[in-house]
Amino acid sequence: MPTITIDSLNVTVPEGTTILEAAREANIRIPTLCHLKDVQAIGACRVCLVEVTGSRSLVASCTMPVADKMQIRTSSKRVRDARRTVVELLLSEHDGDCQTCHRSDDCDLRQLARELGVQDVKYAGGRAPRVRDESTPALIRETAKCILCRRCVTVCSQIQGVAALFPQGRGFKTTVGPAFTSTLNDVVCVQCGQCSAVCPVGAISERDQIADVWAALDNPAKHVVVQTAPAIRAALGECFGLPAGTLVTGKMVTALKRLGFAAVFDTNFAADLTIMEEGTELLTRLKAALVDKRPVALPMFTSCSPGWIKFMEHYYPDMLANLSTCKSPQQMFGALAKTYYAARIGKKPEDIFVVSVMPCTAKKYESQRPEMNSSGVRDVDVVLTTRELGRMILQTGIDFVSLPDTPMDSPMGESTGAADIFANTGGVMEAALRTAYEIVTGRELPFANLHVTPVEGLEGIKEAAITIENATPDWAFLNGATLKIAVAHGLSNARTLLEEIRAGRASYHFVEVMTCPGGCIGGGGQPRMTTNEIRKARIGAIYREDEGKPLRKSHTNPAVLKLYAEFLGAPLGEKSHHLLHTHYTERGRG
Repeated sequence: MPTITIDSLNVTVPEGTTILEAAREANIRIPTLCHLKDVQAIGACRVCLVEVTGSRSLVASCTMPVADKMQIRTSSKRVRDARRTVVELLLSEHDGDCQTCHRSDDCDLRQLARELGVQDVKYAGGRAPRVRDESTPALIRETAKCILCRRCVTVCSQIQGVAALFPQGRGFKTTVGPAFTSTLNDVVCVQCGQCSAVCPVGAISERDQIADVWAALDNPAKHVVVQTAPAIRAALGECFGLPAGTLVTGKMVTALKRLGFAAVFDTNFAADLTIMEEGTELLTRLKAALVDKRPVALPMFTSCSPGWIKFMEHYYPDMLANLSTCKSPQQMFGALAKTYYAARIGKKPEDIFVVSVMPCTAKKYESQRPEMNSSGVRDVDVVLTTRELGRMILQTGIDFVSLPDTPMDSPMGESTGAADIFANTGGVMEAALRTAYEIVTGRELPFANLHVTPVEGLEGIKEAAITIENATPDWAFLNGATLKIAVAHGLSNARTLLEEIRAGRASYHFVEVMTCPGGCIGGGGQPRMTTNEIRKARIGAIYREDEGKPLRKSHTNPAVLKLYAEFLGAPLGEKSHHLLHTHYTERGRG
């Protein structure tokens, strides 16, 4: 345990700790640009320079490990001057207009310039050519804003295992982007938006569709409704200065009504519906395998995360049959809003305009997939991220923090706690088990407070096993069977799990995969920056929301039961199959 001195403070830290980590332990802030906590330390930006007694040059604190009796200065004149010069050089190459950039108030580079006292751009450096890549429905790249920090490269390759972005060229000619100056649409990009979530300057951002929503709201011929994903209620408050993990469900509904939406509904309603369909599908596959002895694709994979679906289509097309045929809750909601809901209020499908508020940029891509029009028109018209909704509310001058609470509208605003936990990694699995186990045994899931703790938390791959005992007569063939399940979040972890399954080294019946670290609460459209501490705070909020609901199992949602009685018939029935299920497409690797 070396003891070091940082700015006259003695600090004892474990062997191998970097200077940056040691400083944070001592509550001393060292600025960074390229650094991603718990992910990378490459010393590329040189903003975190510090002075170490005895060293001839300044050192990058994010990569330099401490040594016993090391003496460090983090704010000497030499350090301050060096950091200021680095930022001035970055600004000389950064072609960004802060007056109109949507990242203006959330830009790490601008914040650093302000902190370091940079008041003008000293150097008239050359600037890279401006290339604006608008090839995908979800993301926009603006190369002239890029400061070569490589955060996007790290998250795309290490966290997601996709590697759509990497540095090309050398020196001043270095650019970050897809190979051979391709567009994102020309390469394998799952459009998860994790790159946009870590970019410090807005060189990669979500496609802003706020203007499309305003246009619909201003069109008297359109009946505009909105659905909100479960993860939004635990993160939207951050856009208005509230701590991470603050639940703002009621305030969010009030704000949406003030924006002019005709009805404010909940994607949770469709999440409960998803469990009914997906749980029935799983039990049907198990029966086919164990009783009918028919070949059937097991394990069954969840299908609610569009980045994961696209990842499978590109990299594991031989396993597409393992995916549940269920659409995501977003798309189920859209199909029902333009059929079931439209019929209830006497509207045609084309008169209904469905807006989704999602934590995920890939949902923008998903809504435009050609399969997603089972209502006869596009099921979901526009998808806004959490960040976009935050900006939209700010545009109106609404004082979000002081808003009163308002409940969701009926009938598609009623939900159970099981739907809330869709936001968290492991949540879809837990929600499915709450229903499937009770259907099979007639008893509640035998876990404390209904929480399947082995699949909770931020471990990359989680496993559990549940043995079925005393099944009801209809499911007697499952007596004594042990249901093996697994959960992965972050596509690199998903790849590891898939390779184990493909090689026969792992065997499961049901697998949940979420594209983003932590699940939807860590989605690419959530407020920045999403650290593990923030993920944990949001996850905790979602579990509080679940535990506060009077109904916590999807099959007990009265609005969903009424939907089946009045409209759908039964899970996996003909109408359900048409509206709520889909197929997937084998794609090349670019």
